[in-house]
This record gives sequence, C-alpha cells and structure tokens, in this order.
Amino acid sequence: MSDAAAKAHPLYLADIGNDEGTGDWFQVTQDVIDRFADVTLDHQFIHVDPEQAAAGPFGTTIAHGFLTLSMLTHLSAGTTAAPPDPAKYAGIVMGINYGFNKVRFLSPVKVGSRIRASAVTTAAELKGSSIDVTRTFTVEIEGEEKPALVAEWVTRSVYA
Repeated sequence: MSDAAAKAHPLYLADIGNDEGTGDWFQVTQDVIDRFADVTLDHQFIHVDPEQAAAGPFGTTIAHGFLTLSMLTHLSAGTTAAPPDPAKYAGIVMGINYGFNKVRFLSPVKVGSRIRASAVTTAAELKGSSIDVTRTFTVEIEGEEKPALVAEWVTRSVYA
C-alpha cells in the first residue's frame, strides 16, 4: 500500500454523496454526429441520414448512445463544484479510466440538442497504491424531462 494513497483515501471518502456540480451545455450538431459515425464506422441512417431519419420515430437524426457516453470526458470538465483539495493529488502518478459499472441510455439526443452532465461521488475504494472512485453521471437534455443517460463511471488514481 502506498502511504500517499492511504493519506488521500479519507479525502475521497469525504466526497461520497456530494454533488460535484453541473457542467456547461454542449450542442450536439450533425457534424459531431457524422464525425463520430466516421470514426466508429457506425453509419446507421438514424444517425447520419436526416431525410430518412425524418420519417423515423424521432423525426430527425439522433446521436449515437456511445457518442453521448464518450462525451462524458468533455462534459465532466465543468462539473467540479468546488476546487479540489490539493492533498488528494500529493504523490499521484496518473489517473486512468477503469470502466463503468452501469450505463443506461434513457432518451435519444436529437440533433441540435444541448446536453450537460452532473455528477455525484458514490464510492471511493483503496486498492493497494490506487484509489478507485465511482461517480454517477447524469447527462440531461435541455428541455427534456428524462436524461439522455445515467452512468456509473469508475476512475483509478495511481499513487507512488
């Protein structure tokens, strides 16, 4: 076990249940959707063909669910409600994505919609020289009652 990780762990535990804030709005344009389709080779018409999608159940193109999920990195940048305690990062070597415990795509993100994320810390587990932090993210769609997605994202902070 790392001394630095052991010292930082209580600081992460203190965050459990805290609202981390809400990020800035991001508009999902057809260009963003098309570029994601190109990178992932997922060119299903509901994403990239506005004419054909207009006749479908959503009346327009929609973002890929995985595009919305992938946007969490960007959308989470603005969710810090207060400046983080620098003591959390003393001795840190790197931070990595560890994975997701649960992801649910609840509502489609129609082209032109604006989305933003909010987060709550739900767990912090000391694992040797690392700390796994689980945060539950909700991505809301402006003007919609149901969120686009809810995801439990686990990140790992590795300490020296």
